[in-house]
This record gives sequence, C-alpha cells and structure tokens, in this order.
Amino acid sequence: MKKIIFILLALCLMAPIATIDAKNKELEKALKKEFKNKKKELKKEKWKLFGSSRSLDVALLSHYDKLNTLGDDAHEIVGVASRFKSKNVGHQMAINNACITYAQQAGSHVKGRALSDMSGDGVEADKEFDHFYAAYERLVEKEIKGEMEESFSIIRENNDGTFEMQTFFIVSEKAASKARIRALENAAKESAAAQVYADKVAKFVREGFK
Repeated sequence: MKKIIFILLALCLMAPIATIDAKNKELEKALKKEFKNKKKELKKEKWKLFGSSRSLDVALLSHYDKLNTLGDDAHEIVGVASRFKSKNVGHQMAINNACITYAQQAGSHVKGRALSDMSGDGVEADKEFDHFYAAYERLVEKEIKGEMEESFSIIRENNDGTFEMQTFFIVSEKAASKARIRALENAAKESAAAQVYADKVAKFVREGFK
C-alpha cells in the first residue's frame, strides 16, 4: 500500500514538470519553424546581412533568442529605409524610422486609453489635448533612441543602383518606460493646460506598452 501511495505521489510531483517540458519542446519547435520560414523568406527576397561579419543565420538565431529570453518584456521594432545610395545614410534612415514607428505606436496606445478614460468620465478632449498628444509622441521619438538595442540590419540592391534596408531592434519595455515618462514630463511642461491631461494619461504611460 505504501509503495502504491509513493508511486502516486511521485507521479503527481512529476506531472507539472512533464507539462513544462512539453510546453518548452512545443515552443522550441515553433521557434525553429519560425526561424526556418524567416530565413527562407529573406534569402528568397535577396536580403543580405549589413554591417556584420556574422552570418544571417547567426544574426537571426541571436535575435530570436533575445526575444525569447526577454519574453513579454520584449518589443520588436523594424525600421525601414528605401531608395538610398549611401549605405550609412540608409542605416541612419532605418534607425530614425524605427524610432518614429515606436513613438507612433506608443502615442496611439496612450491616446486611445486616455480618450476612453475621459469619455467614461464625461470629459471631452479639446485641441489642447491634441497638442499635448503630438508633443508626447514627438518626445518619445527623441527619448526612445537610447533604449533601442539593434539586433541586425539587412540590405538589398534595387534595379536602379539604389538600396533598401531593414533594421531590427529589440526594446525592453521596462527600460523604455523611463523614456516614455521623460517624454510625458517634458510634454506637460510645454503647456500649463496640458498638465491636466498629463495627470490623466500618466498611469497609461507608466504601464507596459503592449
């Protein structure tokens, strides 16, 4: 009887571990499939790694590993640049585009939440709110650059002697929240009236950006 109880107890203790192992294997399988599909897509579209001595395979694997390690805290941003002749200029264009993309996404998130909250309280946003929102988005674009970690860049040649580029970034939302808070504080300083809205959106800015 004691042996049966011991076996049942052991099975109960092992069950959660078996479940975790199964999930890890499933995730590993999905990541391998994602990697293979992305690699196939990039090679088919004639993209090549830019500014690195490593292979495209290694760059992709490293990128997915970082995303997987950070988990929900990771936010992937891709900056794009097209029709340029200087590769260094194109790279800077892609970086700027990534900052703009992040700022627009973060700004839309905050604006949507703020408008929903204010309408629930029976408050209508006026032109001053639009000015505050525009200032916040512009300042996020400025502040976020220091929090963005570049993973890799890819480049391909057009048929007219110009190039196009994609630069992949990983943003840690815990780190990025500091940039968003700085942008919020500076946006509020631009207008005394805007401080009213700053109070309303502060909690959304401090939340993780989904």
